[in-house]
Amino acid sequence: MENTTQPVTSLPRIGDKAPSFKAVTTQGEINFPEQYKGSWVILFSHPADFTPVCTSEFMTFASMEKQFEELNCKLVGLSIDGLYSHIAWLRTIKEKIEYKGMKNIEVTFPLIEDISMEVAKLYGMLQPGESTTKAVRAVFVIDPEGIVRTMIYYPLSIGRNFDELLRVVQALKTTDEFNVAAPADWRPGDDVIVPTAGSCGVAKDRMESKDHTCYDWFFCTKPISKETVLKAITK
Repeated sequence: MENTTQPVTSLPRIGDKAPSFKAVTTQGEINFPEQYKGSWVILFSHPADFTPVCTSEFMTFASMEKQFEELNCKLVGLSIDGLYSHIAWLRTIKEKIEYKGMKNIEVTFPLIEDISMEVAKLYGMLQPGESTTKAVRAVFVIDPEGIVRTMIYYPLSIGRNFDELLRVVQALKTTDEFNVAAPADWRPGDDVIVPTAGSCGVAKDRMESKDHTCYDWFFCTKPISKETVLKAITK
């Protein structure tokens, strides 16, 4: 694996360019994030192959891959294991594991080999308080321009909420498309938050608008139908 950037001493931050690297994966070599330009990407790490929580996560991600693809979002996994371990584990998942109605699950998205821990270090996936040899469950949502838009970290012992990861991508695309914000627990079809008024006159006009609900000058919402949102953010 070839690291194409200078070593960094801090974690990537929201709004930063995603650190670049080249690596071997179960789907061949990748040049990240350059080859994903034009697509959203979820880069995520797991502690180790052949572990139960990770197995449940990979089965869930693989079963939801089509939903992410409809959002023009690619999946890329990573752990500090070798390629042959990855291949053997994914074969075991497909041939032997049945969980929550999921069976014969084939993982077709890339799983990065990171024995050297270079990528894990580049993205701050190693948390010494948890483990110095296993990556925590980190999630990076990266936009089509290669910018980090969301970061979520989970400890080794807790599996991720994959409905939430799907919601995050939906919300990011919606807020970009409509220049709005997403309130707590937002889902497509829920009201969205409109930008804060910049003057008293704008605030008054907004509060009197028929399609806005204003709770005060700084907090106004408006409806956007689920159909309109999904048409805008899906292929």
